[in-house]
Amino acid sequence: MLSSNLRQLHRLGRGAINMFSTDAKQFPEAKRRFIPSQGTYPHGFFAGGSHCGIKKNGKADLALLVSDRPTTTSAVFTTNQFCAAPVQYDRSVINGARDAREQRVRAVVINSGCANAVTGQQGLADAQEMGEAGAAFVRMFDKERGVEHEGGEALVMSTGVIGQRLPLSKITDGVTAMQVDETHEAWMRAAVAHMTTDTFPKLLSRQVDIAGQPIHLAGITKGAGMIHPNMATLLGTVCTDASVPQSLLDKALAHAVARSFNAISIDGDMSTNDTIAVIANGASGVVIGEGAAYEQFTTALTEFMADLASLVVRDGEGATKFLTIEVTGARTFADAKQVASTIATSSLVKTAFYGQDANWGRILCAVGYAGVALDTNKVNMAIYPGDNSDPLVLVKGGKPLLPVDEARASEILKQEDMRVRVELGLGSEEARMYTCDLSHDYVSINADYRS
Repeated sequence: MLSSNLRQLHRLGRGAINMFSTDAKQFPEAKRRFIPSQGTYPHGFFAGGSHCGIKKNGKADLALLVSDRPTTTSAVFTTNQFCAAPVQYDRSVINGARDAREQRVRAVVINSGCANAVTGQQGLADAQEMGEAGAAFVRMFDKERGVEHEGGEALVMSTGVIGQRLPLSKITDGVTAMQVDETHEAWMRAAVAHMTTDTFPKLLSRQVDIAGQPIHLAGITKGAGMIHPNMATLLGTVCTDASVPQSLLDKALAHAVARSFNAISIDGDMSTNDTIAVIANGASGVVIGEGAAYEQFTTALTEFMADLASLVVRDGEGATKFLTIEVTGARTFADAKQVASTIATSSLVKTAFYGQDANWGRILCAVGYAGVALDTNKVNMAIYPGDNSDPLVLVKGGKPLLPVDEARASEILKQEDMRVRVELGLGSEEARMYTCDLSHDYVSINADYRS
């Protein structure tokens, strides 16, 4: 931990910096319940956010996360073939550290307002320079702590309009002037600086026990559109003060992302920039090894990342409903997820929920064309309301229960949260997808995105 004098140095920063408010009252009232007023953060991590001048409207557009020591880092990236320069740069940094069996990553620099995607070799050079600015910050950070020659590398993440160059001088000056801190306010500033079409900042933190010893997790993510599986799904960073070997962190992230950030869908589009990174600095002194500790850590990470990913769905562009699609009784996890994904990405299903229409036929149709072999006589389906009252059973043994109780359907579909449960009756595996409805506002938001 830093002394009070060193903390003050970081709060003062290294130059002029544009400040902004993190007051929850500036965000939509309906979303404020998802914005934390306090948090419990992993030891040894510092955060900050600012407006460096990328966004013309003066809103926050630059964030920085820093560890006070070397970290083990793992990441999952977009599978879009037009992957952006930051994705290519980060892959090289993480793979280089993995191949050398070294802990190299110390920071993450994130900008919003410009994606640095489809920018060719110049974009790669810009991503590298952005990373070098982060590394230079780390060297100054270490010098202020009295740690000589520690240093390290920085990952970079960019989000915003595709096809435009980064205003590099604004970013590098902004990184140099950045104020970082361990406080909740500092983490909030970083979360706000991630936002593009998001309507609220997405920050989560918690303490969990591993074999009776506490570790901490903190995560920031952003996204409201271009959200679909088979990638990392958006931008996000999870920090933990657990010590996790590279092989175990890679394995835990693969498990967790399949059940969280690769289990959400808003509009079926795949971004060029999607990146989810997990950074472990070991500051808690708790070491995650094979066996029970690894299983507990993986479970905790999966649950944490699922909760963090759910915030993205709740902020889906124009969304009015939060839908959990639960498929049980499948032969394999892959089968269950395929069926759940097909339901979650159906525009007809999503518009039915927006219209508060209990159109069971659209859901059953999606189950049928999901590409998974079924015994249709075993399929059951019900909708569970968010208030935990009685569900509305719509299909049993492959047959609809008619007539539908329209009054009960109306009561359930007026709620913001609901769960669609489909039982296949073929095995013991299950999977969930998280999605939202599809509204008129989604079209409006994306029709004038660049303006």
